Amino acid sequence: MSADAALAPAGSAQAAASRGRGSTAYPRYVAGRLAGAAVSLLAVLVTSFFLFRLIPGDPVKHMTGGRPVSAGQLAAYREQFGLDLPLWQQFADYCGKALSGDLGTSYQFNAPVLDKITEALPNTLLLTGTAFVLYTALGVFLGTRSAWRHGGIGDRLHTGLALTLYSIPSFWLGLLLIIVLSVGAGPLPGLFPTGGMESGGEEGFAYAVDVAHHLVLPVVTLVAVEYGQTLLVTRSALLDEMGSDYLTTARAKGLRDDLVRRRHAVPNALLPTVTLIFINLGRTVAGVILVETVFSWPGLGGLFYQALSVPDLPLVQGLFFVFAAAVILMNTLADLIYPLLDPRVGR
Repeated sequence: MSADAALAPAGSAQAAASRGRGSTAYPRYVAGRLAGAAVSLLAVLVTSFFLFRLIPGDPVKHMTGGRPVSAGQLAAYREQFGLDLPLWQQFADYCGKALSGDLGTSYQFNAPVLDKITEALPNTLLLTGTAFVLYTALGVFLGTRSAWRHGGIGDRLHTGLALTLYSIPSFWLGLLLIIVLSVGAGPLPGLFPTGGMESGGEEGFAYAVDVAHHLVLPVVTLVAVEYGQTLLVTRSALLDEMGSDYLTTARAKGLRDDLVRRRHAVPNALLPTVTLIFINLGRTVAGVILVETVFSWPGLGGLFYQALSVPDLPLVQGLFFVFAAAVILMNTLADLIYPLLDPRVGR
């Protein structure tokens, strides 16, 4: 028997084993990520129950609106909302209901928590979704331009501005925009509403224009604060790719510099940006509590602030769980998509 013939079966078996490992690697990777997400959601469920019970204040007394009530009435309120039960029993009831989709009943609104979240969610998605699309597009575009012309005036200007705006607290920038563009400063008149989502009394196209008018300042605030992160991540990833051999080969073949950037460098450099986009997408559902509060926007962030002031424990717990679940699910989705973009991951 020749050496080649002797080695052929072993080589074939090794190749088959390698293909077998490759065919099961991604399902194992998916199963691991899904299991991790499930554990994280359970941890959030536990944290959301115990964390907000550290907030000072008696929700039962707040529900009475400061009116003098007897001890018997307070006891009846506590019994109605299950606050008279031992903590472990409250926790068991909370987990059992949450796992079945029941997040409880809001103290201050006397309505199911899930209904209040469903009511406010579209307003949050309108605000943060609009801002998300704008700051992602702006960050990727400017990050790509800055990296490709790194060291130039444009690169230094964009990077410096992005770092400056990213370090500014969103609520401070929002208040500044209200003072300058809503109230008016000096000869500059107020151009935009100070807060809210609508003026009221408008219908049809006029209503859409009115909502868009109220949307401008909070969206500008979010875009100004958030676009810098996407710009810096995109710029850093593209700078790492620019010294690669395949780009040198593409240029040696006579491809235009613009074509090399668009077809070769940018698609490979966008992998870290894709992860960041999914993380930001999860935060979109959570909304931005400070910005919604500053601009009196009737979304999940404003609702969370209202619930904290009571404290409305079921509403706070429900919102916290929804916020965290959105981030966990988007991170998990990014983990599942990443190996499809880069086969080296998850193998």
